[in-house]
Amino acid sequence: MLSAGVIAQFSLTEWQISTRIERTWEKKEDPFMDLREKKPRQNPAALLPILVFLVLYLGMGLIFEYGMGIQMAFYDIPIVVVFMAALLVACLQNRALAFDGKMAVMAQGVGDKNIMTMILIFLVAGVFVGVTGRSSAEAVAYFLLSVTPAWASVAVLFVAACFVSTAMGTSVGTITLITPIAAAVSNVSGFSMALCVGSVMGGAMFGDNLSFISDTTIAACNTQGCEMRDKFRANFKIALPAAVVTLAVILVQSISAGVGQIDIPEYNLLLLIPYVLVLIGGIAGLNVFVVLLVGILAGAAIVLPTGTVDFMALLGSMGSGASGMFETIMVTVLVSAMCALIREHGGFEALLAFIRRVFKGRVGGRLGVGLLVGAMDIATANNTVAIVMAGPIAKEISEEYNISPKESASLLDTFSCVFQGVIPYGAQMLVAISACTELGFSVNAFQIMPFLFYPFFLLLSSLVFIFFIPDDRRYEPDHAAAAAEEA
Repeated sequence: MLSAGVIAQFSLTEWQISTRIERTWEKKEDPFMDLREKKPRQNPAALLPILVFLVLYLGMGLIFEYGMGIQMAFYDIPIVVVFMAALLVACLQNRALAFDGKMAVMAQGVGDKNIMTMILIFLVAGVFVGVTGRSSAEAVAYFLLSVTPAWASVAVLFVAACFVSTAMGTSVGTITLITPIAAAVSNVSGFSMALCVGSVMGGAMFGDNLSFISDTTIAACNTQGCEMRDKFRANFKIALPAAVVTLAVILVQSISAGVGQIDIPEYNLLLLIPYVLVLIGGIAGLNVFVVLLVGILAGAAIVLPTGTVDFMALLGSMGSGASGMFETIMVTVLVSAMCALIREHGGFEALLAFIRRVFKGRVGGRLGVGLLVGAMDIATANNTVAIVMAGPIAKEISEEYNISPKESASLLDTFSCVFQGVIPYGAQMLVAISACTELGFSVNAFQIMPFLFYPFFLLLSSLVFIFFIPDDRRYEPDHAAAAAEEA
């Protein structure tokens, strides 16, 4: 039988433990956080899943596209299946952690607040694009062409592509819609087909980089923990100089060219309203869900009464827009799970150690973030996937080198757009060439590449920003997330 003193000592100890845990939870902290946040050792072998993905996806793409001559081969390869193979490799590593433990690590990575926010924004953005549709984008281009002289039509194509891609949030969608107009302008005006198509591609990448509803912007902001408005302001300082110089170069080339009259078909100016509302709301800093909802309601209120579509067709378009995001969402989920396992096994620590050796100071950290996402984009030919893959690593680089979240998000988005905009096997290039071919015109990637002024000037502007523009503000955590936890 235990003595009263022993019982009292045991009760006191139990009470102390209970009180400590209660106080810890009151502070919104995990009592076992110290155990879980202990940094893993450096383990370069943990990066093997990324290498497996790159070898499978890039290797098969090159063999099918250039070895076997299969058109659009990179985009016929099921990227979700390739990521599943890479995830399997990640699961087979780190035998010290049981399979149930690996499932818990993956669930923690996928269940992150930023990942869930990203997925929901993808879906709502898809619905918005489905509501506005093709007619709205064409209305923008035809309106701008109608109010400018014929000799400036290529510059107008660039500006129209900038506006449409910023409003729609998709470079591929913009190229699909505006390239046929560019081909028609080239055919009747005498401008080079490569110049017209290259200008449209450049404008499309401008909007892809800046748009509040672009999947690249969503991915960059959520992986780095910054507000879209802050990222836009930081990004705009890099993108605007590049766009202005591009416009000047296009105008100089246009003045010396002999052009003919361009026929403008009928269009409905009301279809511009949803795009304008989304741009204004985004720049004003309104919640992205509110902005998109306003755009969806405005689009529906215009297309239904004007007879552009009927109600059932509108519902079908909304469903198609949302389902068009499914592959991107699945990639996001799989990459989040894979990166969580890689981080747990010490892969990120090994990569950060390498970056510390190669890149010195904040300038080196900035350059490291840009080159990291650029390498991912070259390998995947998909700038959204590149950002999702590089994002967690870039987050740790930004913390290591005191780079603000808005700056690291801007660098991720900018460098991914630079590389995606020029690679000859990227979706943007392939879709542009395909659109011209379907209309009976012949142009290839290597004819277009010299006229991709905007991506090249964007790279130059980014390097000037990295090397010559200091960031005096030290790294700050995601205040929005911190406030949400305290609430």
